[in-house]
Amino acid sequence: MSWPSWLSLAVATAGAIVMMPAGAPEAARPALFFAMLLFSLRSEKTAVVTATAAMTATVVLSGAVLSGLGGVAELSSIEALSLVLAAAAVGQAVRARRAQQAMLVERATRAEQGREEEARRRVQAERLRIARELHDAVGHHVALISVQAGAMTYLLDKDSTEARQSLAHIQNASGAALEELRLTVGLLRQLDDHEPVEPAGRLDRLDELIASFVASGLRVTCDVSGPARSLPEAVDLTAFRLIQESLTNTAKHASGAAASVRLAFRPDVLALVVEDDGPPAGGSHSRSEVGQSGHGIIGMHERAAALGGWLSAGPRGEGGFRVVAELPAPVGAAL
Repeated sequence: MSWPSWLSLAVATAGAIVMMPAGAPEAARPALFFAMLLFSLRSEKTAVVTATAAMTATVVLSGAVLSGLGGVAELSSIEALSLVLAAAAVGQAVRARRAQQAMLVERATRAEQGREEEARRRVQAERLRIARELHDAVGHHVALISVQAGAMTYLLDKDSTEARQSLAHIQNASGAALEELRLTVGLLRQLDDHEPVEPAGRLDRLDELIASFVASGLRVTCDVSGPARSLPEAVDLTAFRLIQESLTNTAKHASGAAASVRLAFRPDVLALVVEDDGPPAGGSHSRSEVGQSGHGIIGMHERAAALGGWLSAGPRGEGGFRVVAELPAPVGAAL
């Protein structure tokens, strides 16, 4: 509340009282009305406005009584009182309307900020999803190409037959990588009104995946327990990618190791274990730091958590590396 509004109201009230003995109290009414209106508009507290209006009315009535003009002054004071109360009511109504409009503007601003924040969150989530998909879909083929190219260095001058086989594996892996990349880009480009493209990775291709690693020289065994059943698409794809990334890490970090894949269909979850017998932690091929800096394992954790599951990855005590995960997959879940 500023001093001008208080001062104008005090001057108008004093003017109304002074005008009563002069016989022209109506001359002060407009000033009294607008002074009270200004005061009401500037005040942020209804209680203050009410108390001030009551005090002003009391002063005006007291002035009428003390003026000794009888009924004329009393009538004028009642009219002035009505103007004071009307001005206070109008001012409070206008202020309440302004406050409501300000609140609506603030809500709209917050809603817009919320929508922008949600849009940014969705864009970030989509970027992470694309990064995981590209890493998992293409990464293991590139890893196999790297392994085969490394073997070529030793085979070119020693065994031309095996060298040609390695070249064939490189050709197959590079072709598969390009196909995975094409399918992933196709998923990103598809329109809502088109039929969705089937994900490249499904558990029905698990044998094919394992065969590609075996062809590159990695020894892999696979065991599936429990009655196999159709899984929700997200669970199916995630399980495939977790196995794919785990075997890719084995091929990159524990060349020559033997790996095993165990898949268990349980009533409420799909459990998987991928482990190898690579060098113990601290050896030349130690992967003890992979969980800290490798985006692949970070992506594996994110994939499992996104479905409400969990994943654990780390070195085995007896040497090698183990990945264990459980993904919710209740019997009869919507596909």
